[in-house]
Amino acid sequence: MSEAKNPSIAAVPVEVRRGQITEKLPREVFRERFMARFYDPAFRAEDEALARLEAIAWDAYSHARKSPITAKAGAGYADPDYELSVEWRAASERIKAAQVRQRDPAGRSRVLIVNASSRNDYTCPSEMSKSFRLGKIAQGALERRAFDVDFLDLSRLNSDRDLHIHPCKGCVSTAMPLCHWPCSCYPNHSLGLVNDWMNEIYERFAAAHGVIFVTPVYWYQVASPLKLLMDRLVCADGGNPDPTSTHGKTPEEAKKIELAGWDYPKHLAGRAYGLVVHGDVAGIEGSRRALSDWLDWMGLIEAGPKSRLDRFIGYYEPYATSHAALDHDEAMQQEVVNVAQAVAERVEQIRNGYKQPDDALQTPRAK
Repeated sequence: MSEAKNPSIAAVPVEVRRGQITEKLPREVFRERFMARFYDPAFRAEDEALARLEAIAWDAYSHARKSPITAKAGAGYADPDYELSVEWRAASERIKAAQVRQRDPAGRSRVLIVNASSRNDYTCPSEMSKSFRLGKIAQGALERRAFDVDFLDLSRLNSDRDLHIHPCKGCVSTAMPLCHWPCSCYPNHSLGLVNDWMNEIYERFAAAHGVIFVTPVYWYQVASPLKLLMDRLVCADGGNPDPTSTHGKTPEEAKKIELAGWDYPKHLAGRAYGLVVHGDVAGIEGSRRALSDWLDWMGLIEAGPKSRLDRFIGYYEPYATSHAALDHDEAMQQEVVNVAQAVAERVEQIRNGYKQPDDALQTPRAK
C-alpha cells in the first residue's frame, strides 16, 4: 500500500450501500434450477439420489458455503489465522511460480496467443473459425523463431462441457482491495459457480513474455468470450494479492484500505502485445483501438504499428465463402506473420532491458 495522496478522500466516512438483492431464492425455484441439469429421462432412475443431492446443495446455498475447504493462511499474510480457501491458495501459488519462470533470464521466450472466436468444429457452426486459422499462422511464425507458444482457444467455452469464464462481479467498484489477485469470487460452491477457467488462464498470462489477441468483430465489439476474459483480468490491474487483509469479501475493510492509500499494482505489466482484429463489414478499427487502450492501461507494451492489425476478410461478401476469401488474401496472412514478428522483436528487447520512454514518470492519478 501507499500513503493516501488526497487527505480529503482519506477522511471520507466508510459507507456500504445495500438494498439491491437481499433475499435468497425460494426453495422451489432453487430445486427447479438444480434439477434442470438432469432433464434427460435417463436420470429418472436416480430421482431419489438426486433429491438427496439437491437437499445438500440447498443447505450449502442457504448457509453460503462458498469455500467449504479452508486452512489457516499462516505466515506472510496480513491475518495468519484467517481461514483461507485452499483452492485460492493453490491458484495463487501456481501464478507466483509462473511469474518466477517468466522472469528467469535463462528461460525460453514465451508468447500466449488468444483465439477469441466462439466458433469451432465441435459447436453448432460445425466449422473452424478464421480467428483460429490466423492464430495458427502467428504461432508458426513464432515457433520458427524458437519461441515457446501457448495457444489459448476461447471457443472451448462453447464446446467443452461445463467449462466457464464466469462474469466479473465488479468487486473493484466497491473498493480496489476487495478485488483479489487472483480472483477469489470463484469457485463459489454454494451457488454452483464452479469449473471457472480463469485460474488456469491467469497462470498462462503470468508465464508469458508476450501476448497476441486474435478476435473477430461481433456487432461492433470483440467476441463475448474475450470480453468475459477482459473483465476477469481486472484483478491483474490493481488487485489485492492478500485476501486476509479484507477477511475475504468484507467491503468495509476494503474501503478503509483503499482510502488509506492503495498503489494499484499492475501484475502483468511489462509484457509485449500484438492484435489481430478482423471483420466483414464494420467495427474493426474501434475494436482494435479499444483493445490497445485496455492493454496500454494495464501496462503491457505495444510492439509497434505493424503489431496492431485490423482487416476485413471478404468485405460484404457472403459468410459462406469467408474461408475461401481468407485463402486468397495472402497479404493479410503475411500481415499476421508481421504481427507475430513484431511481438517477438519486442519480447527480445524487453528481455534485454528495454524500457518505455515514460517509465520514470510518476502518475498523479494511480488507478
